[in-house]
Amino acid sequence: MSNLLSYQNYNGTVEYSKEDCCLYGKVIGIKSLLSYEGSSVQELEQDFQRVIDDYLEDCKERNIAPEQPYKGTFNVRISPELHRTIAVYAIEHGKTLNAAVEEAIGYMVQK
Repeated sequence: MSNLLSYQNYNGTVEYSKEDCCLYGKVIGIKSLLSYEGSSVQELEQDFQRVIDDYLEDCKERNIAPEQPYKGTFNVRISPELHRTIAVYAIEHGKTLNAAVEEAIGYMVQK
């Protein structure tokens, strides 16, 4: 079970503040700070969606591209032994290293 909100390809956290007796969160995967809150899950989800809609509208008005949280590229540091193993696997199976890594990650997160 995930504690993330999703809307328009953006994800956000769900946190609880005991002091303020409210739910809150922030959009993850982008540099801009977009936060939201609510006193119920429904209010939190509505504010999350409003924040995303406002952000996208603001970008449109300013004629700038909105940040995309997942571009499809990232750097991963692994041991030289694992690097060698996956590289050999890729060669033996006629794949690129990227294709082999994508296959492995896909297998790992299958639902």
